[in-house]
Amino acid sequence: MNSMQEIDERTSLTGNNKFELFLFKLGTSDHSTSRELFGINVFKVREIMEMPAITAVAGSHPHMLGVVNIRGQIVPVIDLPMAVGCKSNGLRILMVTEFARSTQAFAVEEVDEIVRLEWNQVLSAESSVGGGLVTSIARLDGDTDKTRLAQVLDVEQILRNVLPSGDPDVDKTSIGPQVQLPPGSVILAADDSSLARSLIEKGLEAMGVPYIMTKTGKEAWERLQAISTQAAAEGKTAKDKVALVLTDLEMPEMDGFTLTRNIKNDGRFATIPVVIHSSLTGSTNEDHVKGVGADGYVAKFVAAELAETIRKVLAR
Repeated sequence: MNSMQEIDERTSLTGNNKFELFLFKLGTSDHSTSRELFGINVFKVREIMEMPAITAVAGSHPHMLGVVNIRGQIVPVIDLPMAVGCKSNGLRILMVTEFARSTQAFAVEEVDEIVRLEWNQVLSAESSVGGGLVTSIARLDGDTDKTRLAQVLDVEQILRNVLPSGDPDVDKTSIGPQVQLPPGSVILAADDSSLARSLIEKGLEAMGVPYIMTKTGKEAWERLQAISTQAAAEGKTAKDKVALVLTDLEMPEMDGFTLTRNIKNDGRFATIPVVIHSSLTGSTNEDHVKGVGADGYVAKFVAAELAETIRKVLAR
């Protein structure tokens, strides 16, 4: 199968609440001698390569191995086992990733396989799991007691821990005038990453808009239905209560594509605008966003761009 066919096939999975998880091993932890499986969405992985020569960078974070030259591009390399508290027997593989407007590489012990899953096989992880570095747990073989489990890492949080930005998360001077919602309405937001939720909340507060924050597409969908029931009892519509839905794409139980389709295919909600806010960038994802009926797309995370997109969508 050529690369374009692979991309088309993987993109089509999102039409059925499915995705592909790239599995890898990092070593052993303090709690177990077995080598646990970890995962990352295939769409974030640019390439896999054997460990090249790495140049150490003076004064860098202890979890950063250094930088590597990949076809003329200088890419930072993060020691992923160390970042998540595992002890590795040797970092043999470099996983080069692209997400959240940046390119970086993660050193891992070994790669395992790519598995195709439904999002309902992925359960949201409590914030206490993995010190906030794990967004969800994937059940790889169904619901049996013997099913293998993989921890889905919050690579955005890991990247931020190791390579923090020197800029403020939200610059109120760049956001512009306050975003005006219809009286009595809110923005309903969904994101499974605690880091992303924190950034979104700061951004929406700087915009001066009230909001409801949820952790998964399923939770957002259930909240929307409850709001519709309450609105009907008051002689109002869901649109009177929810001015806009802001959703991530990758979420356990129900992804952002499915949430968007559910909203647009339901007469109670079809007129509520949906903005997708994702670290999965690139024309393929943006084209598919339009295909499921979303009203806007913005890459994570620049608060001024998020504010501009919300303003444009609300003004239509």
